[in-house]
Amino acid sequence: MTAILIVDDEANIRRMVGALLSAEGYNVRDAPDGARAVASAIEDEPDVILLDLMMPGELDGIAALKRIRERLPDVPVVMMSGRAGLSDAVKATKLGAFHFLEKPLSPDSVLLTLQSALELRRARQEARALREDLGGAGTMVGAGPAMTRVRELIDRVAPTEARVLIMGESGTGKELVAAAIHKGSARRDQPFVRVNCAAIPRDLVESEMFGHERGAFTGATDRRIGRFELAHRGTLLLDEVGDLGAEAQAKLLRAIEAKEIERVGGGKPIPVDVRILSATNMDLERAVADGRFREDLYFRLNVIPLVLPALRERPEDISALAQHFSALQRVRSGRRPPVWHEDALEAFRRYRWPGNVRELANIIERLAILHAGTGVTLSDVRAVLPLTRDKPEEEESGVTVSSERGAGAATVELAANGERSLTEILDEVERQLIVRALSDSNGSIAEASRRLRTDRPNLYRRMRRLEIEYGE
Repeated sequence: MTAILIVDDEANIRRMVGALLSAEGYNVRDAPDGARAVASAIEDEPDVILLDLMMPGELDGIAALKRIRERLPDVPVVMMSGRAGLSDAVKATKLGAFHFLEKPLSPDSVLLTLQSALELRRARQEARALREDLGGAGTMVGAGPAMTRVRELIDRVAPTEARVLIMGESGTGKELVAAAIHKGSARRDQPFVRVNCAAIPRDLVESEMFGHERGAFTGATDRRIGRFELAHRGTLLLDEVGDLGAEAQAKLLRAIEAKEIERVGGGKPIPVDVRILSATNMDLERAVADGRFREDLYFRLNVIPLVLPALRERPEDISALAQHFSALQRVRSGRRPPVWHEDALEAFRRYRWPGNVRELANIIERLAILHAGTGVTLSDVRAVLPLTRDKPEEEESGVTVSSERGAGAATVELAANGERSLTEILDEVERQLIVRALSDSNGSIAEASRRLRTDRPNLYRRMRRLEIEYGE
């Protein structure tokens, strides 16, 4: 249950606000002064703190705010006062207060402010979880030439305010790079907010990005704070940005240029100070040429392009990655990590890794569980890899006529008479593979994705581009 801590020296305020929030289903605690509020918050971290500005005792509201921000930086603090001057409000804001509520308190303003604060709380928790998931403590592993170049570019661009377009295949660690850029910037202590553009329904993109007012549309029973506002003064990662529709692209471009947004159903522009990072596994240049992505937006996002190498392009990092993911699994499970035989690591190096680092992490976790504290051999690796083979000979010729990697066979005649372009031929090969996979999977997108060794958002994108009809 969501926990709220109310701090006020007036018992009536604590009682009335507590009754209001309890009726809304919140778990309410209170404290009569700053010192007891800080102790209570540290002992059992609340989701939001409502803090009176003017309080007697050892710690007034400003001193308590400072102490709370030092110990609990992710907890939003809403200040309350009936006698605050402009200088008090400025000072509290600089110390990290989320919002100011003037007394006498209005039930509607308390509930709306609380909801906005909880949105911020959730965004901060998501960002923290993202950083933990992306390589433990946000560590980029690999000392080979490819990753060295990536690190050098991150070090150069992170301290700037430049927009960065991070490109690479699925599973190469684009979110991790974005987190590293944020961590190396002057905004490191502010929110790092991620939005997956591919996962938002088209009719809800504007609400997700910019928020909405209560009653703005059917189902909008409460005000919602959008991702731009949640990322104010921080960094906003637009993941899978190539999946935005034309209308959303236009509104995103307007927000970037004007540095302000407007909630759906709202009539007032809201200034936002956000550094934008974008990530995609799509060829945006081709999307621009095909008319599927706005050229002006592409130029706005692509101030600094950063291309991540596929795992197959940096086999020298396989050993370090295996040790890294083994160590993470040991932390999670408490079980001894396995010992990696050289022939097992060599098999990893020769594998093509269509799922890149994400796929490697899953395989390492599986082997670490099955062979905890023992050696992992070549036969063990062959038992878990979907397909273990050397780098295919057809790479040298550049032509693949058929494919039998779990999606069924697909064959296309490649006429070299100039009647069809290379792009048209490749699209036809891709179309046949996807259609065959869907047929073998009885129309199941999830099963077809597994057969094609890709994720569902990527398969959906390719099907839309190739105009392949489908149904779950």
